[in-house]
Amino acid sequence: MTWKVLVTAPYILPVLDDFADFFTKNDIEAIAADVDERMEEEDLLPLIGDIDGVICGDDRFTDKVMDAAPKLKVLAKWGTGIDSLNKEGADKRGITICRTPNAFSEPVADSTMGYILSFARRLPWMDAQMKQGIWDKIPGRALNESTIGVIGVGDCGSAVLRRAGGFGATLLGTEIRDIGADHIKALRLTMVSLDELLQRSDFVTVHCDLNPTSDHLISTDALKKMKNTAVLLNLARGPVVDERALIHALQTDEIAGAALDVFEHEPLPADSPLKAMDNVMLAPHNCNSSPRAWEAVHWSTVNQLLAALKAAS
Repeated sequence: MTWKVLVTAPYILPVLDDFADFFTKNDIEAIAADVDERMEEEDLLPLIGDIDGVICGDDRFTDKVMDAAPKLKVLAKWGTGIDSLNKEGADKRGITICRTPNAFSEPVADSTMGYILSFARRLPWMDAQMKQGIWDKIPGRALNESTIGVIGVGDCGSAVLRRAGGFGATLLGTEIRDIGADHIKALRLTMVSLDELLQRSDFVTVHCDLNPTSDHLISTDALKKMKNTAVLLNLARGPVVDERALIHALQTDEIAGAALDVFEHEPLPADSPLKAMDNVMLAPHNCNSSPRAWEAVHWSTVNQLLAALKAAS
């Protein structure tokens, strides 16, 4: 028997031929989708009818899509976040969802510290002025004078805290799950409420999953609690931050700046006001960039896909 597997994850598509022997050996027919960022419901419906499994990215697997896929046995998510997948609907239909936890904690933490250092030391702004012939000593701050607040003390958040601790920053964390005392002590971390973290932090960085408790967690009310000198970073999931509220807070100087790798609508619309703001740093959902991490996730994903297909047969 040959399993038909649709591949929609953008990061593995360019190297799909590298797995040709694996697919052949394991009786998998891999079908590459034409995809840029993600596939919506209307993109998936014409492709899914006879598919046994999917290597997916942040695609919208709705009830309607799964109803149109009577043979579907497994959704193997390339990466960690599965908020775009209807897990409840998959469970009802006996469809297994796989993912790779802690896939990109290291590159995400590196990117986070890069943004924090850029804002603290004003590096991009001094560079831009120098190239315009402007000799202006823009004031910065040292990280050992700063408080860094991490929302979500999981794998990514902990990796950020380990790095930030090395710079001597005061570290605050908030988390809806219980965090072990030994872990807190090792990170030299003070756990506080979300409100206290927002009020005290010079840098607020988001590293929580997207779920019903975190959707628009950073809202108008949350932004009003931040210092007007503080910077917000979101390298987790776009909808954790209410983007309209953030734009208003930036335009009215309620906060000093933002660094965003993820957005409520991706790709970021051409007319987004964020693109015209000189106190905002933007990236195209790319903080996971790491050849070693990508390779590990490629193999984790295809192996989990195969195991789930076999288990369902």
